[in-house]
Amino acid sequence: MKGFIFAAGLGTRLKPLTDTRPKALVNYQGRPMIEIVIDQLKKQGINEFIVNIHHFGEQIVDYINARADHTSFSISDERDLLRDTGGAIRHAYLHNLLGMEPFLVHNVDIISNLDIGKMQQAHRRDSLATLLVNDRETSRYLLFDDDMKLVGWTNVTTGDVKSPYPDLDPKNCKKRAFGGIHIIDTRIGKLMTNLDEKFSIIDFYLSVCRTEAIFGYEQDGLQLADIGKLSQLQ
Repeated sequence: MKGFIFAAGLGTRLKPLTDTRPKALVNYQGRPMIEIVIDQLKKQGINEFIVNIHHFGEQIVDYINARADHTSFSISDERDLLRDTGGAIRHAYLHNLLGMEPFLVHNVDIISNLDIGKMQQAHRRDSLATLLVNDRETSRYLLFDDDMKLVGWTNVTTGDVKSPYPDLDPKNCKKRAFGGIHIIDTRIGKLMTNLDEKFSIIDFYLSVCRTEAIFGYEQDGLQLADIGKLSQLQ
């Protein structure tokens, strides 16, 4: 299974550190974020990588080229346009980077103790995607039915709800926070071909979840940290 590391973001939550470097190369506990994620994935058997780049993208290219295992990496170059998370997958698909098997998408600013093998086993052959989620306090939640199939999204602060089911009541759903890691079937690319260059993967999931099986995955004892903000680096 390939690992697709999302590293193209502007890193606005990490300013002023990202005024001169990409978020992926900001240090956490003395090491670049991207290095931590790569090492975690390699320890669990992932040895082929896609990395998308935009903000100070040449610095990430230089970092990868300096690695002894640089031939294991493909660059999905978005320096011409930051395409958001869904557009990033579409762009990689159109450039034949995804391969033929399900692939793992991992935000560069997420660190966790996820057992990827168990999540991979939980990924159903007929499902489009499996999303790592957990029951933590946030303002925005994905909504799932009793089988943990995605049915919607809500912002509990504003009361906004997005769902292909017009009569969906969030009170009757399981509310879970997205963990920034997902396993996706490569056929997703064909569903995205005619879409715009730039769009959110969550919005895409919501647009197809009535006809495509998208499931949430929970791991007992999950420890997950979002290190993409200054408060986590201090």
